[in-house]
Amino acid sequence: MPADAAAPPPPRSAGGHIRLTSHSAGDGAPPLRWGAPTAAERGPVVGTTTTRAHRNVVGTHSGAYGVYRALAVAAGKLSREHRADLTDTSPTDVIGPHPQWADPAAIVSLDPWGALVADAFGAHIAAGIDVRPTIAVTKAQVILPEVHEAIFKGRLVPDGRVLLATGAAQVTKAAIEPVWYLPGVAERFGCSENDLRRVLFEETGGMYPELVTRSDLEVFLPPIGGQTLYIFGDPRHLSDSAVELTARVHDECNGSDVFGSDICTCRPYLTHAIEECIQGAQRGGVGLVAYSRKEGRALGEVTKFLVYNARKRQVGGDTADRYFARTECVAGVQDMRFQELMPDVLHWLGVTKIHRLVSMSNLKYDAITGSGIEVGERVSIPDELIPADAQVEMDAKTAAGYYTPGVVPDVEELKKAKGRGLQ
Repeated sequence: MPADAAAPPPPRSAGGHIRLTSHSAGDGAPPLRWGAPTAAERGPVVGTTTTRAHRNVVGTHSGAYGVYRALAVAAGKLSREHRADLTDTSPTDVIGPHPQWADPAAIVSLDPWGALVADAFGAHIAAGIDVRPTIAVTKAQVILPEVHEAIFKGRLVPDGRVLLATGAAQVTKAAIEPVWYLPGVAERFGCSENDLRRVLFEETGGMYPELVTRSDLEVFLPPIGGQTLYIFGDPRHLSDSAVELTARVHDECNGSDVFGSDICTCRPYLTHAIEECIQGAQRGGVGLVAYSRKEGRALGEVTKFLVYNARKRQVGGDTADRYFARTECVAGVQDMRFQELMPDVLHWLGVTKIHRLVSMSNLKYDAITGSGIEVGERVSIPDELIPADAQVEMDAKTAAGYYTPGVVPDVEELKKAKGRGLQ
């Protein structure tokens, strides 16, 4: 290097040695007893890195966004010592506690106390432990062109309470980060905790050594997307089985949900569910949409688009009889959403009965009822809302066991519906 050349800038995150976390924590880590009846007995989830000795979990807060936080630190835009100022951030609506919060088998994938940390763990925060929320609850308005269309066609009528004259629906919404209790997650999937820890470690390229070196840490904050809830009506009614609950559990589909791609029914079914939730709340009930970040059946958009190409290019075109086979050829599995963890959010809300489930999925229905939640009526997507190119998907799913009030297509019928080609 020339003598007058500028020296490379020093690392902006932090100097000194690298701290490996595959050793025992310090005495300052608060105990964490999953499923305890009170917040004080349960203890806080500490996934922050400001004081390493306080950490009592594997991983960090914010899921996949933790990587962006690391970039901000590396770029010198964020101090590693920053602590969140939680003034005026408390939930707009208090949810719980409910009896399910004290059942270590009922909730294993989120922290039921995650929205209440400022109050429930105020003493820990005052003592210098950096406890942060994993759930936030706020108010909002939902404005969708499909809702405006429903008003124009007379299916929805603004009431000034749930649905405003502007076409905006009033909602309470909650954002939830994943918090996994590893023994409970392993039990849900029918494997040993040791096997779960080892596979999580190996299949993430060794991202979290504590999974295999710290068996004393039973809680994991995985680097995945969380979920968002949209509640129409009074959230307190969600736990009252006498109040009609209309609900949809929806898995993310960016192409359809956001951009309106017509190869699937995701957005039409989502907006239909919102319409049903509005009507339910106007009848004196409550509506719920639980939106989970599981893009492309939890296979991701790249895999999903590869499957689209394979479906459209195969000999004979895109037909329902080969719908699932094309996904399995590319991904090795038909679906990786695995609904075993999905009912946890319903138990967090105190739900014991869904009167109207806006879903045709047999996997979701089985997971919900298998967790002890009663389901009354099931609401399918109206035929007129199914895009022409999505009929392949719909026929394949109903033939595979999805709920339908109509006729289940047979082998010959599955060959009739054909999707567009790529051009």
